[in-house]
Amino acid sequence: MGAMRPGQRPGGRRPAPRAVVVFVYDGVRLMDVAAPLEVFATAAGLGGSYALTVCSADGAPVITSTGTRLHADAAVGQIGEVHTVVVPGSDDLPHHPPPDGLLDAVAFLAGRSARVASVCTGAFALAAAGLLDGRRATTHWRHAAVLARRHPAVTVDPDAIFVRDGHTYTSAGVTAGIDLALALVEDDEGADLAREVARDLVVFLRRPGGQSQFSVAARTPSPRHDVLRGLLDAVAGDPAADHSLAALARRGGLSARHLTRLFNEQVGSTPAAYVESVRLEAAQALLEAGETVTGAARRSGLGSDESLRRVFLRHLGVTPSAYRARFRTAGTGVTGTGSATVVRSR
Repeated sequence: MGAMRPGQRPGGRRPAPRAVVVFVYDGVRLMDVAAPLEVFATAAGLGGSYALTVCSADGAPVITSTGTRLHADAAVGQIGEVHTVVVPGSDDLPHHPPPDGLLDAVAFLAGRSARVASVCTGAFALAAAGLLDGRRATTHWRHAAVLARRHPAVTVDPDAIFVRDGHTYTSAGVTAGIDLALALVEDDEGADLAREVARDLVVFLRRPGGQSQFSVAARTPSPRHDVLRGLLDAVAGDPAADHSLAALARRGGLSARHLTRLFNEQVGSTPAAYVESVRLEAAQALLEAGETVTGAARRSGLGSDESLRRVFLRHLGVTPSAYRARFRTAGTGVTGTGSATVVRSR
């Protein structure tokens, strides 16, 4: 007898497939739709138990954010009991009232499902339908403050990749739909199948960091000063090198005072704070990859175990050892908050 594929049951018996419904509407972001569909479809192809349906309010095709016409398999009213409902986002939801019928459709589907998930700004639809009241949630970092202001009954985490609170799941921007769907597959079918899906799609099973980690370099305004741009590249390229104020100033041919002023004006932080943030990010990635605390401290440039500990506690509120422990299995990398699970790294 050959080895069983992931998701296969002893004796070759397979359970009834879990019904996954993705709700679409005019203006929906195509990637928000395609990402979870691709994960679940790949999981099904690798032995997972899923049946996928794309539905719209009336069963008619919709026009996505890219202008692509997307056909639906069914109307909302044709949907029976389902396992998972996914509500993708759109560029309009943070800025305009939901399209006619969207909230009724979301509420209808949620009432027939075991769990409800949103991708990116789809959280605005869940919140407007009252599904996030009293819960923790996340959305695209750019719109997190708007969601929190508009729906004060929702506790919004702007840095999480996704948040699970009870049977409700919300995820960050666009490609975080992949992270969310992989987590759902892992919950359903186990880490082995989720890992195989991630390998097939060539994506992280555990994405490094939270939304604020995209990344220190990526979220830093591009300096106007050529020398400063070169120094930032040098720090990112080798965090463990000597990046003291004196060394940076010498490398850039500037006085320490002038360099500090340039950092404050064009980067928004001191040189020391910027270097520390890059080193923290490097240390997180090293720990997530299985490096020891001592190795992460040395290779990131933070130096000693105690220095690493102080930086982690100050910025993340957790010790390096505890942070590393979160990534020993695919199902970790979470912080529990009551009934909610806040996932900062998949």
